[in-house]
Amino acid sequence: MPATCEHVDEVRTDWAPAEDAVCEECEREGRTDWVSLRRCLSCGHVGCCDSSPAKHASAHYAHTSHPVIRSFEPGEDWRWCFIDEAEV
Repeated sequence: MPATCEHVDEVRTDWAPAEDAVCEECEREGRTDWVSLRRCLSCGHVGCCDSSPAKHASAHYAHTSHPVIRSFEPGEDWRWCFIDEAEV
């Protein structure tokens, strides 16, 4: 069961659908080895998950402190708060 956290109040839900489901940094680096994608719910950045070699979604959090991501995989709608280390 997802937890609640105060950081969920900071999320936006008005993101336009991405034209291509790609990790933005991996694409710039010429990589295609990501496993799954995550979208930052503060700014809309799309990065690869921690099971991917580059872990760009976590790197984005480390750089920006944007707390909540959402799975960007078809059929998945879970969210994760990096600060609370919990599904929210």
